[in-house]
Amino acid sequence: GSFPLFVVGMLAFGAGQAAALQGRFVAADLALPDTRSRAIGSVVWVGTLGAAFGPLLTPWERRLADAAGLEPLVGPFLFASMLFAVSGAVVAVRLRPDPLVAAGLTDPSASRVRPVRQVRAAAAVVGSLPMAQLGLASMVVSQTAMVAVMTMTPPYMKDHHHSDLSAYVIALHIVGMYGFAPFVGRLVERLGRPMAIMLGSVVLGAGTTITVVLGYSAPAVFVGLFLLGVGWSFGLVAGSTLLTESVPVATRVEVQGAGDLLMSVFGGAAAFSSGFVKASFGYSTLAYAGTLLAGVLLVYSMASRSAAVRSAAR
Repeated sequence: GSFPLFVVGMLAFGAGQAAALQGRFVAADLALPDTRSRAIGSVVWVGTLGAAFGPLLTPWERRLADAAGLEPLVGPFLFASMLFAVSGAVVAVRLRPDPLVAAGLTDPSASRVRPVRQVRAAAAVVGSLPMAQLGLASMVVSQTAMVAVMTMTPPYMKDHHHSDLSAYVIALHIVGMYGFAPFVGRLVERLGRPMAIMLGSVVLGAGTTITVVLGYSAPAVFVGLFLLGVGWSFGLVAGSTLLTESVPVATRVEVQGAGDLLMSVFGGAAAFSSGFVKASFGYSTLAYAGTLLAGVLLVYSMASRSAAVRSAAR
């Protein structure tokens, strides 16, 4: 009887995560073009404290649940639910007026459209715009490679009797994901979106390679997972910015939502399949697959940038 409740709970947490991830686009609604990357990076950075300290607080939350007579694993879910509720209340009360409305990007006369049609319409828009395609590819590839490797790192460390260090590795990884986001946003503005995506793919690939290239090494895992987080940050901030500014204003919200949907689907598939890959082929194969994805993104971003330069010259 508890499994259906668990499924419902996971769906609720997934919806909350999706809403939180969309927050970075809220910052872009009122940002000027030359500060859009910085605005997105600043919102991503806000999640640093909770994301970094969350894994470290898990043992305490489990102990508190046990002391209250509950199953220990209920503790982290209970605290997360409380924090989700507080966050939702703050947004509902304090985020007034809605930035999208203040920016004049809504159409009060528009009729509701089914979600499937919205996704199809967004796909048609992105399919006709090469730079939007690059932005979407950056988000999806960065998420897929990061989730696949990150998910299996704690079991990998447990296999080598370092499970006590895995929480700290994940905490450092999450610091890399979120902690430098404002600086990443500034670099995106300075280098340009495609060049920043290229840099992010290099950092992402370096992180996945360092994790396993020397065999098992706890310090290498720390460094590799940190770089993996930084590479993801570049891919997310630069990709989100490029996707947002490459599409017409009238379709921006639908494209942003569809982009996050695709990113989440690929991330979920990576998390689901990573265990099978590790069990069948080993963690090294999983890490090098992430390196290969980063390489594909690097080549694609270089080709897209060259094509854009040639088109501008013509």
